[in-house]
Amino acid sequence: MKEISAGGVVYRKQDGRLQVQMIQDRYGKITLAKGKMEPGETVEQTALREILEETGIQGRIIEPVEIIAYQYTNPSLGVVDKEVHYYLVEAVDGSLQAQMEEIRGVEWLEPLEAWRQQQESGYDNNNSALGKALRKLGLEV
Repeated sequence: MKEISAGGVVYRKQDGRLQVQMIQDRYGKITLAKGKMEPGETVEQTALREILEETGIQGRIIEPVEIIAYQYTNPSLGVVDKEVHYYLVEAVDGSLQAQMEEIRGVEWLEPLEAWRQQQESGYDNNNSALGKALRKLGLEV
């Protein structure tokens, strides 16, 4: 079975300073907003819908960042081939509001603080996506 999810590294410029959005998931890990594709959606639509649902922020896709692929075992479905499509997404509207059914919290961070938290408390497979997105924004990590 194949499962596709999409999400993004969301950023904004606030008072001339770049900020990156990070969420804390229900397991207490630092991560990026993402979720499963629904029937009839494109991966881009999925990414923007999931960001809006999980964080309250409406975004605009700037460019793809990367696709992360891995496998996991679902007790009822067996081995699942998972693809997560990440995009660089500019925040265009909305205010932070965590979807408490799915995540514990969401916040805007300075880019290097987002990177530090990812390194300390994030999922290893997100290192590459966040690093590539920060480089696309002109930062070296």
